[in-house]
Amino acid sequence: MTDEQGALLRRLRKRARLTQEQLAERSTVSVRTIRRLETGRSTDHRLRTLHLLADALGVGTEERRQLTDTLDRAPEDAVVGPPEPAPSAPASESPEPAPVAPPDAPASGSPEPAPVAPASDPPESAAPAPVVQPATPSAGVLADAAASLAREVRRRWQREEGHRRVHDPFPLPVRWQPAPAGLMDRPENIQRLQPGDTPRALRLSGDLRGVVAAYRSIASGRLVILGRAGSGKSVLAIKFALDLLAAPAAPVPVPVIFSIGSWDPTTTTLRDFLAGLLLRDHPHLARRIPGGSTLAAALVDADLILPVLDGFDEIAKALRAAALETLNATSCPLVLTSRRDEYARAVRAAHAPLVWAAGIELTDLGVEDLAAYLPRTDRLVARGGEGDGTGVWDAVLERLRARDTAASTRLAEVLRTPLMVILARTMYSEAPGREPEELLDTARFPTAGHLEEHLLAGFVPAVYRRRALERADGGRGQRYRDPDQALRWLGYLAHSLSQGTHDQRDLAWWRIGQNLRTATRVLLTVLVSTVCMAAATLLVQGVAAASGHSEPIGWGASVSYALLVGVCSGTAFGITYAALTVVGRTAAVPSRVRLRLSAAGRRTGRRPVRTFLTRFGFMLLGGSVLGVGYSWSVALMSVLKIDYALSRTELMTIVLINTLLYGLIIGLTAGLVFGTLAVFESPMDITAAATPIRLLSVNRTAAGRQLLVLVPALGLGVVLCGYAVVFLFQGLLGTLLWPLRGAVLLGATGGLGGAAAYVLVFTAWGQWLTVSRVWLPMTRRLPWDTVAFLEDAYQRGVLRQAGAVYQFRHIRLQRHLARTYRE
Repeated sequence: MTDEQGALLRRLRKRARLTQEQLAERSTVSVRTIRRLETGRSTDHRLRTLHLLADALGVGTEERRQLTDTLDRAPEDAVVGPPEPAPSAPASESPEPAPVAPPDAPASGSPEPAPVAPASDPPESAAPAPVVQPATPSAGVLADAAASLAREVRRRWQREEGHRRVHDPFPLPVRWQPAPAGLMDRPENIQRLQPGDTPRALRLSGDLRGVVAAYRSIASGRLVILGRAGSGKSVLAIKFALDLLAAPAAPVPVPVIFSIGSWDPTTTTLRDFLAGLLLRDHPHLARRIPGGSTLAAALVDADLILPVLDGFDEIAKALRAAALETLNATSCPLVLTSRRDEYARAVRAAHAPLVWAAGIELTDLGVEDLAAYLPRTDRLVARGGEGDGTGVWDAVLERLRARDTAASTRLAEVLRTPLMVILARTMYSEAPGREPEELLDTARFPTAGHLEEHLLAGFVPAVYRRRALERADGGRGQRYRDPDQALRWLGYLAHSLSQGTHDQRDLAWWRIGQNLRTATRVLLTVLVSTVCMAAATLLVQGVAAASGHSEPIGWGASVSYALLVGVCSGTAFGITYAALTVVGRTAAVPSRVRLRLSAAGRRTGRRPVRTFLTRFGFMLLGGSVLGVGYSWSVALMSVLKIDYALSRTELMTIVLINTLLYGLIIGLTAGLVFGTLAVFESPMDITAAATPIRLLSVNRTAAGRQLLVLVPALGLGVVLCGYAVVFLFQGLLGTLLWPLRGAVLLGATGGLGGAAAYVLVFTAWGQWLTVSRVWLPMTRRLPWDTVAFLEDAYQRGVLRQAGAVYQFRHIRLQRHLARTYRE
């Protein structure tokens, strides 16, 4: 900001008789930022900051233009700076397992481009939204990332729209009307008018085809979409995003649909939540720009994302008011979908609706809508060759038109939402031998609730009894055709999402099994790491004995020693896992990085020293615990070996020395190896939208490569760190030995066993393999080929994809399956 503009801001503030602190409170801009702006020292302010200050000061159009003049100029005059650096977090949150030695081992041991407010025929007093072109390399990178993201989002939702059969045979009509006045802000606020300007009438009625035009008529760019459960809010959100992306001019910002049911506004800011979902669904946005921020966070900070927040009503009941208050503290354009009653209660609790937001409410389907749609979904008559042209829905539709009985009135009430219509279509239009007249049976279905439960309960059996899908559509999963099995497995998945304070929507492959009891997960950790370490010990001993580098000790002694090392190391792994569980650090997430040796620090935009030290500290602590675990096995072998005649004092001395030295050796090895690898990490080259199966495949490959790198790195690290530690403590703790043969055997065992245990226990893919592919199938809660089952359920329409995760087709179906599973 220039000195002239800083003086203008100071003059406007004094004219309003406000101190810097009062202006900060009114505008939500920090006092420090205001002070820097007024003195002309700020060179990285954002356009939205200036508009917030202008709103708080109540300035006119001309003064607002002068205040934002720097950012409204041509690109060569624009001041564009990188976002504020975000604190880096370690990519690995779990310590490295302890390697093991054979029995004869010695005892030593910017403002960036602002959003263009969509508006049709805006009033003259409304400030025009500037369009700023990128003027720095960082801004150019953001512009390219936004354009790439727009293409990805469009491809994803086009595919998902086709998969949901929205256009088969044609989209169900979704119409809307203005929401009640109490659920919208004042018209003058929605239209962003200056004091004294007269608001014009808002066009808030229409259907599915006019959603973008209606949104563009809202100057604030903030819209709330309300409706009953299953009324088509999510379909409308998809249509909105696709139509906006299909406009001749590429939209800025890019509309991105976010499922916000899992958002906790008391612990996670909206910015961090949105950036986290972007990273989950678009892993290539993990690339860092100068300043340390990821591309995902930078896009959010630069207002290059138009958040379409789907499922406000799915946020925990106790958090909805806080979520609305958090949204009211922002000024960015957004679209919010919610059920009407839940949103109304949140408005009452927060004492205000979403500020600057218009509201629309979806209306119910009528009998004529059903008469136009349902007969065209009945393809069974044509396949059966009947010549009278009578459809399965004709008699029911006739009764619905007449409304002559309580049963027909009740059925018309149930079929007023697209969700129930789709369920009825699946059960009766697409399944032979089913007659929809049974829906009029008042003895079976005395209330509307009974009818809805019948349709929900019949959906899964109907889709699993249908003919097999075409091979190109997922023939791999066609083995799952038993409705009872499918109901049990889907019920478990739905039940796992209902654990906690509220229902989760995202069925992520890396979170399956997270609802297992802590004791079960710790036991699995001990078992897996024990097997890894014992197998590595046996393998290294066998190779060493066969090559003549070690004296054979007999099969029984080898197995006993391997089991002893495995149990001790596995126990250390379990203790480490339990400690991480206490602080909530065991939930592994998919890896978004890969190892790259060329220009690692510059390509990621991170500070290499800080990255190294952060990872080093975590792994030093974890590795030290595992080193202690290895020292236990050495001490126990000393007791069990017949030729070891040690007094209690000598044994305790050895144990204490081993505890210290092995803790340092393994801790330093883990810290140095993982810290060094962290410096050479760069984002994965996933330039297309992630899907659950693709993300799983990428992480499987990443885990394999990580294993190949860790085995030699940890082995060599143990040898070198052992020499360094022994040299450091030589004489202080007596005579210490670190012969090359013993060090190499220890390093080989630690590299193989430790790396394998780490990958299987502390990575997302490893936890998926051990829990979802082994433990849950063994306990008959999931099939053995879980991937094929999930993909088959997706192809059949029971699940849908939302980026890198699955979701059940509707929250009501998820809750029904979970309740059925528990019962």
